[in-house]
Amino acid sequence: MDSAVFTIGLPAALAVIMFGLGLSLTVQDFVRVATVPRAAVISLACQTVVLPLLCLGLVHALGLAPELAVGMMLLAASPGGTTANLYSHVAGGDVALNISLTAVNSVLAIVTLPVVVNLSVAHFMGDDAGLGLQPGKMLQVCALVLLPVALGMLLRRRRPVATEKLRRPVKRASIAVLAGVVAAAMVQGWDSARDHLLLIGSATLLLCVMSLAVGYGVPKLLGISRAQSIASAMEIGIHNSALAITVAVTLLDNATIAVPPALYGVLMNVPAACAAYLFARRATRRDPHPATT
Repeated sequence: MDSAVFTIGLPAALAVIMFGLGLSLTVQDFVRVATVPRAAVISLACQTVVLPLLCLGLVHALGLAPELAVGMMLLAASPGGTTANLYSHVAGGDVALNISLTAVNSVLAIVTLPVVVNLSVAHFMGDDAGLGLQPGKMLQVCALVLLPVALGMLLRRRRPVATEKLRRPVKRASIAVLAGVVAAAMVQGWDSARDHLLLIGSATLLLCVMSLAVGYGVPKLLGISRAQSIASAMEIGIHNSALAITVAVTLLDNATIAVPPALYGVLMNVPAACAAYLFARRATRRDPHPATT
C-alpha cells in the first residue's frame, strides 16, 4: 500500500476522531476535575505512571521483540479512547468524570507520550535511538491531539445547534474511521508480525485486563466511590489506539510498532464489554428495584 496513504490518511483519520471528541467537550469538563481532585489524581497517576510500569514488566515477561515492545509501551502511554464513556455508562460509572479524564488525559499525553516512547526506544532499540519522537515530532503529536479537539470545542461553543446535528454522524464516522485505521495498520505491519500474532494478541489482552483491574482496584482501595472507580477503570482500560497507530506509522515510520495498538483496537472490546457487564450485573444485584423519578 502506498506510504502516502498512511502519511496523509492516518493523520486525517485521527483528526476526525479527535474532532468528534472535541464536539463532546466543554471548558467545564476540564474545570470539573477540580471538584473531584482525589479521584482524578489517582486515576491520572494510574494512567501515566502505574500502567507504563506494568506494561514494561509485561513485555519483559513475554519476551517481545524490541519493535513490538515499543508498540506496547506506546499503547500504554496513549490516553483514553472515546468509547470509554459508552462502556462507563453501561457499567454504571461516573460518565461526567470519564469525560473530564478524557479531556485532561488528551492534554497530558502531549508530554507523557513522547517521554514514554523515547525511553522505550532507548531501552529496547538502543541502536535505533534516533527513531524516537524528537522535538519536531513532539510538536506534531501536539497538533494531532489538540488542534482537532480545540476546533470541535470551538464549534460547540459558537454553533451549539449545528454541533448537536453533527455529533451523531461524526461519532459514526469516527467508529468507521477507527476500523479503517486498525485495518490499515494490520495490512502495513502484517509481514513482520504474522508469525507473532498469537503472542501479540495475548499481550494486548493482558494489558487491557491489567488496565481495567488497576483502573478500578487502586481507586477503590484508596476509598474512591464505586461509580468513580468504574469510570477510572474504563478510562484507563480503553486506550486511544488510533493515536498510537498514527504515531507509530507516520511519526516513527515503523509499521511493526503499530501492530500491538491495531490488535488492541479490536481485542480490547472483549474484556471491556465483560467488565461493563459484570459491573452492571453487580449493581443490579445490589439494587434490584432502583428508584424511579
